[in-house]
Amino acid sequence: MSSTNRTVVVTGIGATTPLGGDAASTWEGLIAGKSGVKPLEQEWAADQAVRIAAPVAVEPTEVIPRPQARRLDRSAQFALVAAKEAWADAGFEAKADEDPNIDPDRLGAVIASGIGGVTTLLDQYDVLKERGVRRVSPHTVPMLMPNSPSANVGLAVGARAGVHTPVSACASGAEAIGYAIEMIRTGRADVVVAGGTEAAIHPLPIAAFGNMMAMSKNNDDPQGASRPYDTARDGFVLGEGAGVVVLESAEHAAKRGARVYAEAVGQGISADAHDIVQPEPEGRGISHALQNLLDRNDLDPSEIVHVNAHATSTPAGDIAELKALRKVFGDDADHFAVSATKSMTGHLLGGAGGVETVATVLALYHRVAPPTINVENLDPEAEANADVVRGEARKLPVEGRIAALNDSFGFGGHNVVLAFRTV
Repeated sequence: MSSTNRTVVVTGIGATTPLGGDAASTWEGLIAGKSGVKPLEQEWAADQAVRIAAPVAVEPTEVIPRPQARRLDRSAQFALVAAKEAWADAGFEAKADEDPNIDPDRLGAVIASGIGGVTTLLDQYDVLKERGVRRVSPHTVPMLMPNSPSANVGLAVGARAGVHTPVSACASGAEAIGYAIEMIRTGRADVVVAGGTEAAIHPLPIAAFGNMMAMSKNNDDPQGASRPYDTARDGFVLGEGAGVVVLESAEHAAKRGARVYAEAVGQGISADAHDIVQPEPEGRGISHALQNLLDRNDLDPSEIVHVNAHATSTPAGDIAELKALRKVFGDDADHFAVSATKSMTGHLLGGAGGVETVATVLALYHRVAPPTINVENLDPEAEANADVVRGEARKLPVEGRIAALNDSFGFGGHNVVLAFRTV
C-alpha cells in the first residue's frame, strides 16, 4: 500500500453504555439480549409524556476523579472513560509523548457528539436565572463546547496530528470513525482515537423528542419499549454513553506487535436532501451511501455476513434502511445477519455510531451477531427485505474472511456506512 492508501486496523476498543461500564460488559449484555432501558426516577420525569430512558450502567464519576469530572460535561466524561479504556486496550501505557511506541505528531483524535454539552448549557442557564451571574461556573464554555469531548480525549492521550469533532446528528459517531480512517489512509496520522458520545437525558430533550412523536411512550414496559422491526414499534428510547476505538495503520500496528481486532475497510457517505427529520422513505440516500462504500473501497459484497443496523424503532426509518440494503446488494442481502442493538442500548444519538462500531468489531472478532430483542410480530416488510437476528445471538461463519457493516443515519439526512473485515 502507498502512504496515501494505507490499510487501517482496529487495535483498541472502549465503551460505557446502558449495558455496562466497559466494552466487555457491554458486549456480554448485547449477546445475552439484555435491555438497559429503565423508568426515569428524577422528579421532573413525572410531568413528561415519555418517562423511560437508558442511562449508563456505571456513573463516570466512579471512574474519573471527582475534581476532574466537575470540569467536564457528562458527554465528555463518557468519552474520556471509553477513550482511556480503548487506549489501554490498544497496548499504550502512557500519553504519546511518554510512550516510545507512538509519535504524538502522528496521533489524532476524532470524537463526535450530536448535541454536545446540552446538560451543562441548560443547567448553567438555570443557575443564571435562579442564583445570579456570579454563580455561573467559569468552566461553562469549555464544558458545553461540542468539541469538548474530543479536546479532552486529545489532551488525555497527547494527540497533535489533529483533534476533530464531526457533528451530523445521529450519524456523528460513525462519521467520526470514518474521518479517522481517512486521516490514516491519507497519511496524516498513524494512530487515531475515534468514536462518539452523548449525554442528553434531560427534561428539555426528552420533552422535545416526545412532542415530535419520535420517542416510544411505552412507559409501562420500559425494557420492551425499543422494538425495531416490530409491527407495534412507536419510536426510539433515548440512551446515553460513549463508544471509542483506536484505529491504526496496519504497518504501525505490526511494528509494535499490537493485537488486531479487525480491518477498518472504509466508509460510504451521502445525504438524503429530503427532509430535516424524516428519512427518504425508499432509502435512496442510504443506497447511495452503500454504493459509495463499494465504489471507494476494496470490499467484496460476498464477504459481508453481518449488519449492525441503525434501526431506531421508528415506523419509517427501520424499513427504509432494509430496502436500501436489498436494492444495493440484491440476493447477497439474504446472507446478512441483521442486528438492531438499539433494542438493548436505546438510541445514543451522536454516540450510537461509536458504540455500534464497538459491537460490529466484536461481532467479527468473536464471529457472533447480537440479537434484536422485543420483536414479537416482525413487520412483513422487514421480513421480505432482511434476515433479522431475533431472540438469541447467532453464530457467524467460523472460517474464511468475513465483513460487516455499521449503518448510522441522522436528522438532516446524513447517511454514513462503515465497513469492517476480519484479518
